[in-house]
Amino acid sequence: MNVCVIGSGGREHALCFKLKQSLKLKKLYCMPGNAGTEEISTNLNIDISNFEKIYETIKEHQIDLVVVGPEIPLVHGIVDFLEDKKIRVFGPSKKAAQLEGSKVFMKDMCKKFNIPSAKFCELKSIEEAEEKLKDFQEPIVVKADGLAAGKGVTICETKEKALDDIKSILSGKFSTSSRVIIEEFLKGEEASYFVITDGKNFKQIGTAQDHKRIGENDTGLNTGGMGAYSPSLIIEKSVEKKIINKIIKPTIQGMAEIGCNYKGILYAGLMIDNGEPKLIEYNIRFGDPECQVLMIRLEDDLIDLIQNCIDEKLNNNELKWSKNPCVTIVAASKGYPEKFEKLKEIKNLPNNEKKYEQMFHAGTIKKDGKIFSNGGRVLNSTVSMKDLKSARDRALDLLDKIEWENKYYRRDICWRALK
Repeated sequence: MNVCVIGSGGREHALCFKLKQSLKLKKLYCMPGNAGTEEISTNLNIDISNFEKIYETIKEHQIDLVVVGPEIPLVHGIVDFLEDKKIRVFGPSKKAAQLEGSKVFMKDMCKKFNIPSAKFCELKSIEEAEEKLKDFQEPIVVKADGLAAGKGVTICETKEKALDDIKSILSGKFSTSSRVIIEEFLKGEEASYFVITDGKNFKQIGTAQDHKRIGENDTGLNTGGMGAYSPSLIIEKSVEKKIINKIIKPTIQGMAEIGCNYKGILYAGLMIDNGEPKLIEYNIRFGDPECQVLMIRLEDDLIDLIQNCIDEKLNNNELKWSKNPCVTIVAASKGYPEKFEKLKEIKNLPNNEKKYEQMFHAGTIKKDGKIFSNGGRVLNSTVSMKDLKSARDRALDLLDKIEWENKYYRRDICWRALK
């Protein structure tokens, strides 16, 4: 069959890498893709916000299955649009995508179905904020309601700082958000838990731990993610049982109950403290860079898995995983997540011949046979080996050898696990 992945980041390169291994694949496309996906698929330079153009291109290339990588087209209803045109597409509907598209919707779900989460309050004005902040202890978490490319959450050490952030969001800092919520700060260690669900049944599709902060020892500004490793070491069997029974099952059942049947990848961002999980947020797609480590470790056929999900035929058989852990380290343009320069040439990239060792591309572009940086997060050095330290050392070695004048990456990914 002909398959098309929508998106242009490291997650999409990793999905292409995994789909390419399927015996069911005839031709692979990526829309719009990057310099890395170009090596293993046919890139289609289409604006992914233009659904009509996407549909025309799907028909033109006789594409049988569409896999949507990023959250924005999902939140804007690409699944509903393509399903109406009788195209097989993997991902949640526009209504179900509110789990990520609206923090208020997600928190209301938690309240309605008793899903453990941080205490919160929705705010619509500065006056209301000044009043409600009195009920919260510092630090205070301030979140924009809508999508904000990983930059809509701030941990504020003082109420004054929280008020400043609330003002900027209410004044239109993010075009997607006119609402804001404040939350209590949750202590513990973050982890990511992924399931694939057909609306009734679900399978665990991996655990990982992400490193959001730009600086070593998890300091500095929040980013879209500077590295990850899988499996998560803090999600042991007893914790996993609680995640499934207190968070995943009530969400899938609750979504069906309110008429938002959820199909696709459900990614729970969790805080785990003394063996007790609480939900920080939901994402409606694979995480980035968590997807990169999961796709290296997954041994099942991804096309089979996606087809069974769409057809509501997911069974209870556990997925097969490589026993070896995997680490990915994100190389970013120096200055990210603030100001940075693009279009810097990248030389001496590895050849990606080994399945357990991949340099996934994120913000890259190919011009006249040369590869250039084209974004904040640019490359993901991803390696699976017998232990985390060996995998991290090899991932760093691959990045150290790349010639690129403004590369920046953390050298301490999975530091807690190795400690």
